[in-house]
Amino acid sequence: MTPGPKAGADGYPLDGAADDPVREIAAAWERERPGTPVSSIGIVTPIWRLAKLLGDDRRRVLTRAGVDAATLDLLSVLRRSGAPYTLSTRELGRRSLVTAGAVSQRVARAERDGLVTRSPGQGRPRTVEVTLTVTGHELVEATVDQVLHREAELVGGLTPDQQDRLAELLHLLLQDVQHRLGDDRITHVGHE
Repeated sequence: MTPGPKAGADGYPLDGAADDPVREIAAAWERERPGTPVSSIGIVTPIWRLAKLLGDDRRRVLTRAGVDAATLDLLSVLRRSGAPYTLSTRELGRRSLVTAGAVSQRVARAERDGLVTRSPGQGRPRTVEVTLTVTGHELVEATVDQVLHREAELVGGLTPDQQDRLAELLHLLLQDVQHRLGDDRITHVGHE
């Protein structure tokens, strides 16, 4: 005689859910509210948990590197733009997906720290151009290496093929959710 499904303290079968808290949550909702759609729990809950874990880990890496996420974002956008590593504040906002006010604050902080310089732009009046300094370039080079090596290590439990498939699925999901919500802004987890 084969044993029946493993049961929890409440007598309901766990069907392997005890090994996976997310499945346990979905099973409990199915049991308590039959017909309630629970398939999203297996997707959304792990994404939130991963976002928290990855965000916390990135903050620790950045703290050790002596830079905050907003400053690294600014420096990274400038660095990725290619030599001479200069962009207008309008273009920085577009590429960073942040408001003009946020760009202004980031640039002021980075300029104070000697990481960027500001100068009047060519052509349009009131255009401000921001340029990466040698110090800013050195900081972004060292920090990006630390961040990307660490994150590669964290996703290293997946094969390259699995990483590619997951990246594609997450891209499709992100595009669809942005479309459904009418919101293409990308912010830090839990922030407006």
